[in-house]
Amino acid sequence: MKILVTGATGFIGQNLVKVLLDKNYEIHTIVRLESDVSIIDKRANIFKYNGNIKSLIEYFKKEQFDGVIHLASLFLASHNSKNIASLVSSNVGYGMELLEGCKESNVKWFINTGTFWQNYQSDAYNPVNLYAATKEAFESVAKYYIETSNLIFTTIKLNDTFGKNDTRNKVFNLWDKIAKTQETLEMSEGEQIIDISYIDDVVSAYEILISHLISQKAIEFKNRTFAVKAKKRFSLKELSKIFEEATGTKLNIIWGKRPYREREVMIPWKNGELIPSWKPKYTLKEAIQKTIEEKE
Repeated sequence: MKILVTGATGFIGQNLVKVLLDKNYEIHTIVRLESDVSIIDKRANIFKYNGNIKSLIEYFKKEQFDGVIHLASLFLASHNSKNIASLVSSNVGYGMELLEGCKESNVKWFINTGTFWQNYQSDAYNPVNLYAATKEAFESVAKYYIETSNLIFTTIKLNDTFGKNDTRNKVFNLWDKIAKTQETLEMSEGEQIIDISYIDDVVSAYEILISHLISQKAIEFKNRTFAVKAKKRFSLKELSKIFEEATGTKLNIIWGKRPYREREVMIPWKNGELIPSWKPKYTLKEAIQKTIEEKE
């Protein structure tokens, strides 16, 4: 099984590539010319893409991939006018080039990665921000390739994620820092509900979906969307208490000192279907403890 993974330098991509290699898949990754490839598992093959779609299509035809896992994206919680071209290029145009390569080389399946933020207030489509709108736009474009080829296109939507080696400016990293330094942190009222998943559970979701896509029932997954959800959701305030219990620390948080941002997601998307035979393995407290243990 030969799989191409985009976004391999990202948090989820790094972890997924390693696990798939451990399962004896042949993994290829595609990166920008300026990307730091030192963080990609040495066993993976690396293709540096110069933006010339002709070279990309030649690469697809040469390698004859069985499937593509598309994790690469440009995430911006908010944007300004200077960001528009980059958002469209990264989140729509790049995916279109990949789909063109898939069509030209008869790739069997494509796992796209979406976001709960495409479904503000659990609407069928209501983007929280322009980033989410570009993710939806890519899915709309993909419809053309679904209808004009044998490609089985499916989407996994993610919300918040965490785990070992996560260098992103995420809430658990912020809390871990202030727990060690005893700094204070100003936050909102903390009433928003959080759906956050541990990296091992996220990777497991991709693994299980691959198993479906290489089965005799693969066609049943064409043009379907699935969600990776936590075992249980908590408010941000409740989450801080669980973090304190799991780590044996005290967080100096001043609640209510920061306003909610525009279009704050108070309740995450509720309607997502789980991948058949997948469910999260870890409770939030277990996952936090596991992350802390792996850091030490």
